[in-house]
Amino acid sequence: MRIPHYSKIHNRFKINGYHYNQQDLTQVAYSFIKEGAAYEEVIGAFLLDWLDTSPSINVNTSGSTGIPKTIQVSKQAMVHSAVRTGEYFGLEVGDRALHCLPVDYVAGKMMLVRAMILGLDMHMMEPRLELNSFDGNYDFCAMIPLQAKNTLPKIGQIKTLLTGGAPISSSLRTALAAAATDAYETYGMTETLTHIAVSKIVVPQQPFEVLPEIRIGTDADDCLQIEAPHLSQTPIQTEDIVSLVDSQRFILIGRKNNVINSGGKKLFPESLEQELGDIHMPFFFAAQPDSELGEKLILLVASETETPATIRKKLSTLLESESFRFLKEIYTMPSFVYTPTGKIDRPSTLKLL
Repeated sequence: MRIPHYSKIHNRFKINGYHYNQQDLTQVAYSFIKEGAAYEEVIGAFLLDWLDTSPSINVNTSGSTGIPKTIQVSKQAMVHSAVRTGEYFGLEVGDRALHCLPVDYVAGKMMLVRAMILGLDMHMMEPRLELNSFDGNYDFCAMIPLQAKNTLPKIGQIKTLLTGGAPISSSLRTALAAAATDAYETYGMTETLTHIAVSKIVVPQQPFEVLPEIRIGTDADDCLQIEAPHLSQTPIQTEDIVSLVDSQRFILIGRKNNVINSGGKKLFPESLEQELGDIHMPFFFAAQPDSELGEKLILLVASETETPATIRKKLSTLLESESFRFLKEIYTMPSFVYTPTGKIDRPSTLKLL
């Protein structure tokens, strides 16, 4: 595997169909900052950071699993990640890619790095939740699940689609599995420079498979450990509880800090949410303190019209299953709090409750 240096912009790299060499790209960056829309200013700032002489760059975490923070990452490690993605998905020089993610965060930054390193023709869009205004066909695109859901009428115009960063509902999984696109769910985080594992979106859901040269294991709490020499000399410790299928595949169970201990029974909100499926309203499971159980399982639903009683009645058949026998309360609220990357901000939403 030949890994180019981060300073070498591919001579076939394009933005919106126009070729730019390294000197041109600096001028484009200044133009974005001075005259561009808000999302283009962020792109311009990132391009200038990438083109400077520093071997590292700052990236922000979304804050969905903890306090938002800024971390410093190696540009060369980002190149390694881009090359691995290109090889895994068979991306070729000149392929058209659609960029619709905010460049404030690592997923949006990595889309640009892939284009610059692999020689892609990157077409930029404002990162909105609804993207049906794009024209033409594309070979590669990454979206958050809410974007994919809102773009289903045109999703067949994308050859390879990556989506992740938030749970994929059962209805979206079914729609993407039937669409004329190769759709993949991704697993990763800021520290791993986006995905280190992917799962083809089919029904039923399949385990995640790690990318080449990635090794996985678990700690004493069954949390995933990642060995990625291009990212870190020591294993990357996650807070995600998994079930290992083999040395290359795993099933994601849920976040360690989300686990609910109700009367000695460990409950995994993410697994319960997957089993409940799509109820056509945003929802999530969480815990409340309880004098007898320690923690009790609750269900939060975002709705301006439904009450806990009507929701329990509508979901009665589903909630009668053994999996939900520990559910003690249902709460409704007009809306949830979301992170800038479209994930439900569980801690902030619980504070509102």
